[in-house]
Amino acid sequence: MRHRPLAHLVALMLLAGLAACSASAAERPVPAPTLDAPKLTTPQGDRTAVFAGGCFWGMQAVFEHVRGVRHVWAGYTGGSAATANYADVSDGDTGHAESIKLRFDPSVVSYGQLLQVYFAVAHDPTELNRQGPDSGTQYRSEIFYANPMQQRVADAYIAQLTAAKVFAAPIVTRVAPLHTFYMGEAYHQNYVQLHPNNLYVAINDAPKLTQLKRTFPALYQETPTLVDVQLH
Repeated sequence: MRHRPLAHLVALMLLAGLAACSASAAERPVPAPTLDAPKLTTPQGDRTAVFAGGCFWGMQAVFEHVRGVRHVWAGYTGGSAATANYADVSDGDTGHAESIKLRFDPSVVSYGQLLQVYFAVAHDPTELNRQGPDSGTQYRSEIFYANPMQQRVADAYIAQLTAAKVFAAPIVTRVAPLHTFYMGEAYHQNYVQLHPNNLYVAINDAPKLTQLKRTFPALYQETPTLVDVQLH
């Protein structure tokens, strides 16, 4: 996801039809999880979730449009603080994944519902160490659980989707404990909202927002929840 030379952008345009479909790899509708964290009936404070699945621009943009999500930050997870920067992570050997950290209200949206959006819209969970035109371990599909309940829900959901043969290819999503999330650079935050005419965004990310609105109308919010890039 480095800034692409012109030749690569032309290749992206030629692959537009394929890339635009990369978020909808499911062979059939992605069902809700049978095991989910309890949805609270009254507000009791926001909860944290961290997901990785390709370029963090598109991941952030999808969840900014989900009701109950209060904040979404783009950043890095899985490696050390010393290499938690875009230049190093782009080399693919830091252990980091481009990821998003979100804070959500569990009285509005459950952790399982977030996972449903993650698998159905945000990325293709059958691609190993790549998403669309981006390749490398930093683009892997990974769920970083913040507590044992999130781990149980994630593991059970992957097993459920696998048993139901929702995807034609095997799900390669990893489930790992969350250690530290490192905030990404300011210019990566809200990137899709700030650069809607960017070629990469138009081909790879805009179709995900259309799919989110069509597939999950009850969860979709038209006005995105943007983060303050001055926080970091």
